[in-house]
Amino acid sequence: MRFDVDPWDPGYGTALDPDLVLAETAASVNLDVEVPAARWSAVVRPQVPAPSTVLFVDGVRRIDAHVWVRDGEARGGGNGGGGGFGATEGICASYAAGVVASAGQTARLSATEVRRGLFTSAGNATGVTTRTAQYPLRAAAPDGASDVLSLALQGQLAAVEDTAARHAREVIGESDDLLVVDGPLHGRGDLPRTVGLVKTHRATYLPGPQHTLVASLRAAERTPVFLIGTSWQRYSWYLRLPCPVGAPWAGVVRCEASGETTVEAVLGLATRTQVVLPRFASCEYKDARAPQNLYPIAGLERELRRRLGDQALLYRGLRAASVAS
Repeated sequence: MRFDVDPWDPGYGTALDPDLVLAETAASVNLDVEVPAARWSAVVRPQVPAPSTVLFVDGVRRIDAHVWVRDGEARGGGNGGGGGFGATEGICASYAAGVVASAGQTARLSATEVRRGLFTSAGNATGVTTRTAQYPLRAAAPDGASDVLSLALQGQLAAVEDTAARHAREVIGESDDLLVVDGPLHGRGDLPRTVGLVKTHRATYLPGPQHTLVASLRAAERTPVFLIGTSWQRYSWYLRLPCPVGAPWAGVVRCEASGETTVEAVLGLATRTQVVLPRFASCEYKDARAPQNLYPIAGLERELRRRLGDQALLYRGLRAASVAS
């Protein structure tokens, strides 16, 4: 028997979920953007210069504590148990976003922003102040279930990432730079010279022959550009990063560009990703999500998590504040 081992640490799952990839997508797809669908073949890396500066934007989130916001005074016992009063679920969370600018052989952390919040649908909720941090109220939808709270947190994180991306473009960037946003580009399509980097594939956008082409790509090769239409339009293409030969989709990322961009500009962005992204591909012995978790993004994530603060200390502060409430 011959088999291949997926290069990602099992704790992260896989970059490709076979059950999801085999499912049909409701998106409309135009395969004829760069070349007619019948003529699709791997696009090799061209010999063009890299941009002078590459900007990487990413964010991290962490739940510091699950909380219950009381609806009223405890009846009986008074020991803080959940059964003596009505309560609404909430989460106290920390989240942050930042920018790494890479120019030549150097990279620097250019901007970071750390925020916290109490996410709950409780009507009587207010922010939480502890000895170590403040958690302003971030209202969630009335449903208040755990997944709704998580979505509210993700929405706030996306807003901070958007602020970081716009700071990168307006303050740090140069006229020939490339801005790489970790994750889908949704909501940032108006930023020029920007691509979204999708590491995990949760849907298939290509029919059989074109889908098969992705698995045959070599390092720094990409598919032709295609157009995806859902609630928003974006151009996309698959690119393989350098990695050991193995699983069919090992090292494959999907890039996104704004659907408002001209085809000529999109093809230029696709070419740039072939030149830029393979250079930053991580190695297995350094990163559990290699090669898709690019070195600048991995370094940014580590620094942002450090700046979130000590989780144990924040948790003790929240416990102490709850006792005093």
